[in-house]
Amino acid sequence: MAPLVSNQAIIRRRQFEISRRMNLIVGGSFIALLIAVALLSLVWTPLPPAKMQIIHKLQPPLAFGILGTDQFGRDILSMMMVGCWNSLSIAIAAVAVGGMLGSIAGISAAAVRGTYEALLMRACDVVFALPPILSAMMLGAFLGPGRLTAIIAIATFMIPVFARITLATALQAWSRDYVLAARAIGNSRFAISVRHVLPNIMSQIIVQVTIQLGLAVLTEAGLSFLGLGIAPPAPTWGRMLADAQTYLALAPWLAILPGLAIALCVLAFNMLGDGLRDILDPREASRVRLKNHTPG
Repeated sequence: MAPLVSNQAIIRRRQFEISRRMNLIVGGSFIALLIAVALLSLVWTPLPPAKMQIIHKLQPPLAFGILGTDQFGRDILSMMMVGCWNSLSIAIAAVAVGGMLGSIAGISAAAVRGTYEALLMRACDVVFALPPILSAMMLGAFLGPGRLTAIIAIATFMIPVFARITLATALQAWSRDYVLAARAIGNSRFAISVRHVLPNIMSQIIVQVTIQLGLAVLTEAGLSFLGLGIAPPAPTWGRMLADAQTYLALAPWLAILPGLAIALCVLAFNMLGDGLRDILDPREASRVRLKNHTPG
């Protein structure tokens, strides 16, 4: 009976390792492909994405171009490539700004505690009460729709996300023995936060960045769908979806292609985040090591 149990444990362990690697490999590979396409669109596209050819409008895939044309005769493949750059650049910029500001706020709150921590949490509650779409609509009234509006709206929502996660993980780090030892020898709270706390919570921040990138891409698509993203004629996946509503019955590929791109992009970021979490999470790594060293 013991060998059977041991074999089943080995099989489960191998299945776990394979699934962990597959999430990282598949998600990372697709994200790398999207980044390559986005960068390529800066120097080359099959046709200028804003070029209209009315005579070739609403051509299905492979009839004129690889992915066909839209209602103005614009090449869908070229628009998808440029839209990939616009979506990813906004998402990356927003998560970078929100992640940096939120992480700084969370780490400092864990070091200072008291009134500052309470005020930060209440501010996070206020921001969470306003969805990103509503925030973007209010910002659009002042700034006008555009790239900056989308970045600010998404980053504003990302700040409390990273602040809460960083605060929770930093508070755990402050209770560790190495932090207590650093405090005992007279290190300042700032020095402890930079030298000891931040390096030990960086893995959680990295995992959260990859997950929030998927959410940022989805939010940017929603903003563009509502006309609050990059101004036309610059293509985005969200605006392509909005423009395709009128032609769903006549040309369904106009909605299917950008919708599929958004869904796969978000899924890839989530898979990448899951893979990184399994690898970078110390508790998960310890659990796997214990399983590997468990006697049969």
